[in-house]
Amino acid sequence: MSVTQRRDSKSTAFVDYIISIINKDKGVAAALRRADNPNMEYQSWDVLATFHVDLEKPWERLPYALIAAAISKEKLEYNGKVGLGRAIASCYENGNQSDQAKVKLRRLLACNSVGEVCRVLRPLLSLINSKGCPSLDYAMLLKQLLNFHWREQSVKAKWAQDFYRNALVGGDVAETKQESL
Repeated sequence: MSVTQRRDSKSTAFVDYIISIINKDKGVAAALRRADNPNMEYQSWDVLATFHVDLEKPWERLPYALIAAAISKEKLEYNGKVGLGRAIASCYENGNQSDQAKVKLRRLLACNSVGEVCRVLRPLLSLINSKGCPSLDYAMLLKQLLNFHWREQSVKAKWAQDFYRNALVGGDVAETKQESL
């Protein structure tokens, strides 16, 4: 099994576990909702450690904490299928032609570290959730965030392609095949 396949299966297993635990344990769900807050993140470390996340490596810990918090806040019952770029575009009436959507994407693409990406994504994920957009593929997003430390340009290119290739059709963002890293 290659490193990429292990990361895929670990990302999927993590997302599935978080979804199952937030639906069973309200206390853990509450702690995970705060996992993206730097001052409260430590409350999620027991869950992260269960998945052998190296808590001393921020480029590994922060993506897991962010995804756990996002899933807990959204109260998901299953992982979504929408890529990050498409989700950003779907927040706005004009989709990827919206100036506001383009600003959000450009800010994300300007990030130079995993920590910065996670800080920028925190309010962006809240926006996506608040607009009632289709649910994100959190397993894919987690995999992309974990790859960001080593393959920054490739991850950014995937987000941009996902954003720009979607055209507004009849008020909804057109379906596209999701590519993974």
